[in-house]
Amino acid sequence: MSQTMILHWSPRSPYVRKVMIAIAEMGLRDRVRTVRTVAGGTTPHLELMKLNPVGKIPTLELADGTAIYDSPVIIEYLDTLHDGPKLYPAAWPERLTALRRHALGQGMLDAALLLLGEAFRPSGRQSQPHMDLWRAKLTACVAALETEADALAAGAFGVGHLTIGVALGYLDFRFAGLSWRTGHPRLAAWQDTFDARPSVLANMPVDDR
Repeated sequence: MSQTMILHWSPRSPYVRKVMIAIAEMGLRDRVRTVRTVAGGTTPHLELMKLNPVGKIPTLELADGTAIYDSPVIIEYLDTLHDGPKLYPAAWPERLTALRRHALGQGMLDAALLLLGEAFRPSGRQSQPHMDLWRAKLTACVAALETEADALAAGAFGVGHLTIGVALGYLDFRFAGLSWRTGHPRLAAWQDTFDARPSVLANMPVDDR
């Protein structure tokens, strides 16, 4: 019998959302139990840090007590546990393309989280140059993805598609004012197909700790 794994989880983390969508795509939902874990802010989560010394979510706890982190490692591990289409292609150059797209989507999430965190600081302590930099990076990423949108639509769904879709969804969720869809019709059309996937609809972001 397959043993249950524990995923330390929060509904508003885009990195957690990546893992939850991957779990749904892989058909592994009955093998993962989610545990609500608040790891943000300035207070260390000492119990979580016993598993993951970085103290971040998502963290996946296996039945034997082994802890796996962060989201790319968790998804790659879970990808070995099912017999369906793999999110991480085995063959090159398809694997290289998937990893590059994953890095782009992950970089977008990193920049977006930094921008969001800075916006939560008191106005007198915010760094406008840093905020402008992170916005510029997000704008550049969206522009690059517009040129790749047709290839995204044509290729088999993988970890690169997953991460880019979650990143663009996070911009919709947190940064509506950026209006990233304006001027990027092909990418916006691709994102609409991503947003319609059952795995995505089942794991919508929630503004709740």
